[in-house]
Amino acid sequence: MSKPRKLRSRKAGLPPGSLVHIGEVKTAEPTFSVIDFDESGLHEARLTAPEDLAGQVRPYSTRWANAYGAHKPDDLSVIGRIFGLHPLTQEDILNNAQRQKLDSYDDYLYLVLHRYELKTAPLELTQDQISLVIGRDFLLTFQEQPSKTFEPVRQRLRAERSSLRKGGADMLAYSLIDTVVDSYFGIIEQLNDYAEVLEGRILKRPDPNALEGIHQLKRCVSQLRRNLHPLREVLGSLHRDDGDFFRADIQLYLRDVQDHTIHIIESLEDLRDLATGLLDVYLSTISHRVNLEVRTLTVVATIFMPAALIAGIFGMNFRDMPLLADANGFYFALGGMGLVAVVMLMLFWRRKYV
Repeated sequence: MSKPRKLRSRKAGLPPGSLVHIGEVKTAEPTFSVIDFDESGLHEARLTAPEDLAGQVRPYSTRWANAYGAHKPDDLSVIGRIFGLHPLTQEDILNNAQRQKLDSYDDYLYLVLHRYELKTAPLELTQDQISLVIGRDFLLTFQEQPSKTFEPVRQRLRAERSSLRKGGADMLAYSLIDTVVDSYFGIIEQLNDYAEVLEGRILKRPDPNALEGIHQLKRCVSQLRRNLHPLREVLGSLHRDDGDFFRADIQLYLRDVQDHTIHIIESLEDLRDLATGLLDVYLSTISHRVNLEVRTLTVVATIFMPAALIAGIFGMNFRDMPLLADANGFYFALGGMGLVAVVMLMLFWRRKYV
């Protein structure tokens, strides 16, 4: 996440609305597509350049134009001119380090969403920015790279007698937002599964890798929490829309999506507590293992202490000592050492020290 922040220096001194791409280029060559639809039918087309949007006849009332990897300022200028996008909107689309937010303009809404994928070994969240421009009869989506995120919505549009075709741009926008939010549940489930496996490893045999896994889990949860809190505010603003872009019945659905977001945030709170608990379990387990090892060493040292005492006594340089002149004195000393060791072992065993 540090790379986009460093690239912001490119805009130092430039006026607002300057088109400069900020972020990683994840798609070398941008691709464009358009879907026109209404309740009477649907038409799809793939475009080689954004200029083709201007000459593309709209056979149906609602248009959905999608761009993968639109990181070239010239392409954004063309799209902005066709759909009447404000320069600040074009600037935000090119800036892939945006927080999730909602900007309202006279003729459209500009919405920023984030899509996540969870990678393992090491555990890491990858983030893609999705920009939506919601007009009264059109919807523009800009994604950093091709993905299957919106494919279920496309399949619903292609289905005959689809209710989604009758809804217009606002119903389509709600469907895309709902798809993105629902994808977070999959991330939460993956993090929960990872936490369960990690807990089993810690309880069985903690190691430094488990500690690193705890830190990775906490980092992913913190990243999601930090980015999802603005989304709750954004969805709250959408479902309170005064009707310019979302009808009253669609606003009810948006309120349901906001409820899903709140549920996800609560799940993240639980995951954060779980990660903290795993760290406590790890430290407690390590401390317990150290105590066991120290106890074992203490038992061994205690058993050998009487033997050292007996050997020390018989090693004193006195002229007259019992058993020194006895032919079996050495064996008596060894027997005494062994007997004391056996008695102490029995005592330790009864007390469950060994």
